[in-house]
Amino acid sequence: MRWEVVAWAALAVILFAAEAMAPGAFMLWMGFAASAVFLVVWAYDGLAVLMQVVLFVALSFVSIQIYRTWFRRRARPSDQPLLNRRAEQLIGRVVVLDQAIANGAGRAKIDDAFWVVAGPDLPAGSHVRVVAVDGMTLKVQEA
Repeated sequence: MRWEVVAWAALAVILFAAEAMAPGAFMLWMGFAASAVFLVVWAYDGLAVLMQVVLFVALSFVSIQIYRTWFRRRARPSDQPLLNRRAEQLIGRVVVLDQAIANGAGRAKIDDAFWVVAGPDLPAGSHVRVVAVDGMTLKVQEA
């Protein structure tokens, strides 16, 4: 067995293993490119190493672009789109200010956490409605 054939097979296996260890669907497509180069090198003897590398880079680029244009667009919509967006789940809730809003910033306790809130100046104990989120700051207005 020629060393180039073994090297491309080993690279493909390593890329597939890397994808299995840290999933993200990026190494998978480069693994497909390495597998394709493995088949080409196995079938055609005498292909220069530089051409093999160029073929790998080109196939990697093409396979990643196919993934980005074809498979990413066809992703299923989630039945819980706010699952990992805790701050956005709070939009619309009416809460009580724990600390007065002074100079546009204050604090509210929501469930088991304290949140920084921004809005018009209001005294502690006022009821406010969460209307938007800016990073980890909740934008509020008087309820």
